[in-house]
Amino acid sequence: MAQQQKDRQAQLGEVSNILWRERQLLELLTFKLEEEQLVLASGRTRWLSHATREVETVLGEIKRVELDRAVHVESLSRALGLAETPSLRQLSDQVPPPWDRIFDEHRNALLEAAHDIDAVAKSNRDLLSRGQTAAREALAALGEIEIDAYTPTGNPTERTLGMRLVDEAI
Repeated sequence: MAQQQKDRQAQLGEVSNILWRERQLLELLTFKLEEEQLVLASGRTRWLSHATREVETVLGEIKRVELDRAVHVESLSRALGLAETPSLRQLSDQVPPPWDRIFDEHRNALLEAAHDIDAVAKSNRDLLSRGQTAAREALAALGEIEIDAYTPTGNPTERTLGMRLVDEAI
């Protein structure tokens, strides 16, 4: 019985450590998204692929940690005698103090991080969309493209896409 209690405490500690790692990675993701946002806002698109690659790297690490968390939570739920793998809220309701409070704090921090990430990602999508629109309008003003080259169904219009090479030396 005492060994089971020690094992359960170790499992609770391991799940908490994984949640801390996940929180750190979500904070890093927020930072990388904000970096990407600064690149977008500055118009220095030369660095955009690097910033995006860094975001993708952090996302890959988050997926790995999420899988690790799922494995450990499933093991913990079996040790607690739970029929199914619980959500973090359900887990905090099932564990003894002080773990209930610790898991609830993790849950709140993860929700806040998700909200922050969603807000920055939405802003980045808006910046990308505005940048794409501005580039298309600039090319249209130069006579390089016709903006209405496609119909709403995605078929080309009667007019061609007026792409031309421009010799800047002239």
